[in-house]
Amino acid sequence: MSAPLVVDKSSAPYSIWGEDCESWTLSVGPGFHVQLERMPPHTTETLHYHAGVRQLYIVLGGEATVRLEAGDVRLTERQALPIEPEVPHQMRNESDGELEFLVISSSPPRDDRVDLETGA
Repeated sequence: MSAPLVVDKSSAPYSIWGEDCESWTLSVGPGFHVQLERMPPHTTETLHYHAGVRQLYIVLGGEATVRLEAGDVRLTERQALPIEPEVPHQMRNESDGELEFLVISSSPPRDDRVDLETGA
């Protein structure tokens, strides 16, 4: 059995989305998908939901505001928020600093994402 490969920003698949936000895909597999995301100050993603994907947002650095139907939820370093399928949500960085967070998903989240409004 070979040793597991270490994955980081220098080796993971990379993409840019929204307003200069960045994403590194750290793991893709059946039932488990992990992305490291970075959002510059005062950026937001499009309000959306996932038809069948469960997610867990974990803030690594900075402060996040997650828009939900019930109201905004603020997350700081080492706090997490689970998002169930079909729940509209929107990650925002309303702060003056960068936001870095993990998105752990039950499968690749872009495969069943439904955007609800135009935006980042």
